[in-house]
Amino acid sequence: MRKLLSCSGIFLCFSGSALAQQASGGAPGEWSLHAAFGAVVVGLILANAYVVGLFHAKPPGESSGVLARLAEKWEFSPQGLGGFSWRQLALWSLLALFFELLMIRWISSEIRVFAYFKNFVLIACFLGFGLGCYMSRRRVNLLTMVVPLLTLALVVKLPWQSLRVLISSIPTFVGASSEVHVWGVPAEFSFPLLAAAIAIIVPTFSLICFSFIPLGQVVGWYLENASNGILAYSVNVLASLAGILLYTLLCFLYQPPLTWFVVAGLLLVCVLWNWPWLRWAAGGAFVICLGLLTLGTGKQGKVYWSPYQKLTLAPRAAEGKIFEYELTTNDIFYQQILDLSPEFVAAHPSLFAAVPAQWNAYNLPYHFYSHPPSVLVLGSGMGNDVAAALRNGAGQVTAVEIDPLILKLGEKYHFEKPYSSPRVRQVQDDARSYVQNSRDRFDLIVFSLLDSHTTSSHYTNIRIDNYVYTLEALQASKRLLNADGVFVVKFQVDTPWIAGRLYGLLQTVFGHAPLQIESENSMVSYTTGGRFFITGSEPRIAQAIQDPQLAAYLGAHGGMKMTPATLTTDNWPYFYQHEPGLPVSVIVISVALVLLCWVLLRDTGTTLRSLQWHFFFLGAGFMLLEAQIVSKMALLFGTTWLVNSVVIAGLLLLIVGANLLVQFFPRIPVSIGYAGIFLTLLASYLIPLEKFFYPSLWAKALSSTLVLCMPVLFAGIVFIRSFAEQGFRADSLGSNLMGAMIGGMLESMSLWTGIRSLLVIAALLYVASWIALSLERSFGRGRTKGESDFTGDLVGASQGT
Repeated sequence: MRKLLSCSGIFLCFSGSALAQQASGGAPGEWSLHAAFGAVVVGLILANAYVVGLFHAKPPGESSGVLARLAEKWEFSPQGLGGFSWRQLALWSLLALFFELLMIRWISSEIRVFAYFKNFVLIACFLGFGLGCYMSRRRVNLLTMVVPLLTLALVVKLPWQSLRVLISSIPTFVGASSEVHVWGVPAEFSFPLLAAAIAIIVPTFSLICFSFIPLGQVVGWYLENASNGILAYSVNVLASLAGILLYTLLCFLYQPPLTWFVVAGLLLVCVLWNWPWLRWAAGGAFVICLGLLTLGTGKQGKVYWSPYQKLTLAPRAAEGKIFEYELTTNDIFYQQILDLSPEFVAAHPSLFAAVPAQWNAYNLPYHFYSHPPSVLVLGSGMGNDVAAALRNGAGQVTAVEIDPLILKLGEKYHFEKPYSSPRVRQVQDDARSYVQNSRDRFDLIVFSLLDSHTTSSHYTNIRIDNYVYTLEALQASKRLLNADGVFVVKFQVDTPWIAGRLYGLLQTVFGHAPLQIESENSMVSYTTGGRFFITGSEPRIAQAIQDPQLAAYLGAHGGMKMTPATLTTDNWPYFYQHEPGLPVSVIVISVALVLLCWVLLRDTGTTLRSLQWHFFFLGAGFMLLEAQIVSKMALLFGTTWLVNSVVIAGLLLLIVGANLLVQFFPRIPVSIGYAGIFLTLLASYLIPLEKFFYPSLWAKALSSTLVLCMPVLFAGIVFIRSFAEQGFRADSLGSNLMGAMIGGMLESMSLWTGIRSLLVIAALLYVASWIALSLERSFGRGRTKGESDFTGDLVGASQGT
């Protein structure tokens, strides 16, 4: 641990100049940022050092100090909870999955960098649970969960302004670089800043990992001591499914983290009920955590939690009257509500002195098509574009918005009440899903500042809007446009290559170059900035720009800088990355996390020799299978929370189906499972995804499930056969989860080679698992039973013994 503290000192010195560069003349200043950085890094490392010490056994005869004796009171064994119980296995499994989703969503929302690299938190969860399975025969110390949780709550919620600025600046420290664009982050790369980010990210990662070790220990013990291993694993999977459904329900009810932690605390108290001291101690720890969660961060506005993101709505008032609302997501600017009604414009001329209302960004599209009979607004948000369409004489407006809470906020707070108009039809859906499945036609289509600040799922790095800005998506959108219609893409362009990419996409789809306009924006203007790309009917656009006023406006707001960029496709949909490749920040952070994993394995007494490579490669392959299935299903059915929940639930049910097949047909050869994996992977690779876009929802669901999801069934057969052969040992499951962690890192390879390549990598990993299994059988290693004994046990289990 002294080495870790030395490293922290190096990080502090190395990043000092970088932090100074970030500090401005206002508060907080350079030294307060240094103090916050030093406090958070040292605090995180000390918390890690304490938790690591809990895993080291005290030498015989050595007297225990007060802290050591207190720590011993937090220890327990599953036997002390009453021994094996199907009810306890189900509750602990439910708690584990619920807590995993809680941590991913909470940390990703409060520490913004994880919103763009959400699978890093997932990897930490897998690593911790896997380490716990390896230590399932050791006593469980609940402090390894409580201490990280309280430390993270302090880092996230402590109302210290410098700390809050520091945490919100971590995406800047990681650096958008010239390769990847993170919304609101300058396109600059700095190794000192990246070092500062790693000094915070790595110990945070390890604390998340430690918090899952007790859960892995208990679940691993129950699986290992069950009388029927296949049934126990099925109960584990079904209870995990219940945890997903419970958490998803809370998200759709717009519940905040306070509610999530109440549910998690109650579940923990319930499973520890037979151990009174631990029951109340765990409950008390969660009460303290709840108290920390209630701390304010000094920011104005009301906080909401939608199924997708943390939202904060703050009013702006003058002379006692509200004239604007500002919406932030994960504490950065996202949207606003403006009042551009003729009455408000006439009563507040000072607000429109810099930018007249007719040239407001929301009114600009209607200079090219006035009084359009039908308008499609993709990403309608809280209603500004919808209100603009109504003001400018649109006959019918279709407003598509993915976030139901944003729609509700628009209905309640928008000054012009656009969503109450009978001319407006609300569609709560993903924009890509709508344009892919709609049969409607429109005279004006507006892409309204569609930019995402979060990923579409915990199991993939695809951002919600990635599939909106691909060649295939824009071709599907063009199909909805009438022959004489106008197509408008409005986007906040911060880097020249983003403009170049949009320009290239629209030129490829429509066959001619789009018109570009940069709308005005300033701190005093009552509008939003953005780059407009206008295409569609060339005669209509040519007729519009004959207007002298519009021609003059175009002359003053054109000629923007652009640089070319690789065009995005459904196979490589990474709109915010300049070119295919692995960003430096992803490489550096991944290497740091791999080194940390090695340190954690060593400090918890787990050696690489104890890894069962067959299970390791199975876990890595399955994680890649899951990632690419979630990504493709999001493309087919939409990147909504409901779709993600249904897909994950379906994959878990396929695993249960594999368990049932092996339960009733115990002599299924593993070779059949491997043959099924490779054949279905080949089909998934060869069949283009557009073949699944059937008009019928059921036909699309059935065909995509049969082709895309079937590898999971065969992978489940291989896993449960192998798991049973090992006697359902917890360390086998631990090796599997370690592999899943590496698979999560390998998912980043799609940033370089595309999503389809994940199928090839997954196939190679399954080949490696088959080779490892063959070698283990040849040398007789890693098996607790002979093959004949194993088959006999399965036959007996299928007969109810």
